[in-house]
This record gives sequence, structure tokens and C-alpha cells, in this order.
Amino acid sequence: MPPRIPVPSRYGVSNLCFRPAPPSSNARLPITAVANAATLAQRRKHKDPYALAQAKQRKDANLSRRAELQEERKKALGDPVRGITTPFLESFDDVGGSMVIIDANSTSDGSEGIKITTADNILLNHFLKPSELEASIKHSQALTEPIVDKVRDTADPVLEAAAKKKQEEAHARATTAMARIVSLANASQKDKTRANVRRCVEAFGRHNTDQTLRPRLQPNPSTLGGVPLPEKTPRAGPDTGSSEVQIAILTAKIRVLANQLEMKGGKKDKINKRNLRVMVHKRQKLLRYLRSKERGGDRWQHLVNTLGLSEGTWQGEISL
Repeated sequence: MPPRIPVPSRYGVSNLCFRPAPPSSNARLPITAVANAATLAQRRKHKDPYALAQAKQRKDANLSRRAELQEERKKALGDPVRGITTPFLESFDDVGGSMVIIDANSTSDGSEGIKITTADNILLNHFLKPSELEASIKHSQALTEPIVDKVRDTADPVLEAAAKKKQEEAHARATTAMARIVSLANASQKDKTRANVRRCVEAFGRHNTDQTLRPRLQPNPSTLGGVPLPEKTPRAGPDTGSSEVQIAILTAKIRVLANQLEMKGGKKDKINKRNLRVMVHKRQKLLRYLRSKERGGDRWQHLVNTLGLSEGTWQGEISL
């Protein structure tokens, strides 16, 4: 270890420092110091009750304004899923709500007094028609008639009356059972959807609406260079593919699916939520196409008024 050099006392100091001089006071502060100052200011602001109250007040005002705008848009355009409720739409919910009424007491023998009635023209299940059901009930009643003794001298009226009464009771039970079987009130959702589709075809199919609604105006052949328009191919069977029928069928399915999603546990059904979104957007495309073709004609007005379709179902962006 080298010897320590003593400091002369004549310099007036006991120690010397050979480090560089510190920078001047005009230099900028380090970046870390500025960041720390900003963080401290934010912390003080978040702790200020007056600033917190102002921020909450601005947030509440923005949320209330957003709710008002959404409500105004909903009133102006309408619900993009349900539209406006009409009697025809309500019939989709209660397609099988009424049982089939079978009246067999019009005549004394009952063979000619059987009448099938359904409330609001409700369809029967299993592709049956009321006339077919009437014929089947009459045929079954004829087959179960008790045999009458041709020799009246040996016949017992008491036994014949008892057999007749027993046959009438059995036929009444069979008629009630048949009414429950063919009623859509006890049918599955698939059968109810099929009945709704049939009602849509009958209500909006062009094989029926062409007789009551005015046709769309056709262009004048003289404006097309004198070339006549080709004749349309005659329709074979009921109309099931026109835009009106497809829109009505989609509306029936959308309403049933929307009711199911509103039930308990429907919020977790993500698959049916996607199916509902797909059907709503498909209906929107068909409505835009039909509106551009019909240009507000009778066919468009009939569809919109019957199904309760508002502007929100075809105009603008739909977000569910």
C-alpha cells in the first residue's frame, strides 16, 4: 500500500475532491421526475371528491342522452325483430290454442249431424282436412253400430237399447280422442310451424292475391323498341317461392323464436340467437328487394300492413 501524501496546511483545507462540477440549475429535469409528477397529480385528482362528482355527473348525462336517442330511434323505426303487433301476428302464437269442435247431435241417428268446426279457421294436424275427418268419424260410427235382429218376434228391446247406449258412449269417447289427436293444441312445434307456413302461403301467395290486388304496372313495349314482353309461364300449384310468401314465413319463424328466447334460460341459447340474427337479416334483404320492385304498390302495402313490418325491419343497420 503506497504511503498517504499529507496535505499542506497552507492550503487551508483538510481534504480535496477531484470530481467534476455539477450541472447548472437551468438543465431540464429527468423524464422520470415529470412522469412521477403527472401520476401524483392524477392521484390527487381521483381523490378529490368534487372532481369525482363532476365526472359522475358527465357520465350520467351521456348515458341518459344515449338512452333518449335509442328510444327515439326505436319509436321512429320500430322493433327490427317484432315490428308492430297485428291480429295476423298474434295468430302465430296461438295456432293451436283452440280444440277442434265436433258436433254429432244435430239429427236423431247422428250419421248426418257430424260437423267439424275450428275457431278462426285453425288447421288440423297430420295434414288432415275437416271433410276427411268428418268422413272418417261417420265411417267408424257405421262400423260400430250394433247388429239389429231381423226377426222382431224374438228380439229383446231392452238389450238393443243397452247395446245402442253403450255404442253411443264409446263413439263419444272416440270422437273426443280424435279431436285431441288432430288438434294443433297438442301438436309439436314442428307441426305448428308447418301450419303457420300453410297459412302464410294461403294469405300471401300470388295464386290468391292476384285476384284481389292490382298488378304492378308493366313497361310499354313501344318504349322498348317495339319488342313485346315474353309471356310468363303459368304457375303450377300454389305460390310458395315469391318474396311475399318467404317474408311471411320468416316473420312467423322469427316471432316464435323470439318468444322462446324470452323464456327462462333463453339468454344462454347462443345458437338460436345466431339463427334469429340470420333470419332477421335475410328478411331485411327480401324486403329491400320487394320494395324496389313494387315501389310501394298494393302488394307491398298489403304485406306491410298485415305483418306489421315497420321501417326498422328493412331500413338501416340491424344490430341484435
